[in-house]
Amino acid sequence: MPICYLTRIVEFSATHRIRRADWTAEQNTAEFGRAATEHGHRYQCRVTVKAPLRAEAGGVMSLPLLDTLLDEEVVRRFDGKSINAAAPEFADGRRLATGEALTVYVWERIAPRLPSGVQLHAVRVQEGPHLYSEYFGGE
Repeated sequence: MPICYLTRIVEFSATHRIRRADWTAEQNTAEFGRAATEHGHRYQCRVTVKAPLRAEAGGVMSLPLLDTLLDEEVVRRFDGKSINAAAPEFADGRRLATGEALTVYVWERIAPRLPSGVQLHAVRVQEGPHLYSEYFGGE
């Protein structure tokens, strides 16, 4: 059976800051610039799943199920909120709320919830027209 890929794109508006809790404000500003203070983006999150294409299934997986997963784990969690406050993993002293870390976070939330036989292939988080991060699993 051929392996097919399905990508769903969701968007959300959120704020975040990138700063290390163990650094001074000056160190954070020197390293992260304006990103060290709370600022917002209109994010675009693309999630790609893959599975064998079975004629009786009509596709890789149920699109309503994928939409539900993305709504629960991404849109409702972050839209209109601060990423640092909405997910404990991004609180001060934990993961930095970078695009790269956000792709890994989304992967960790979505991958275990996929139906049997469906694999997560990629997560892409785009912060603006000229900056995005991708994660393909693994180390």
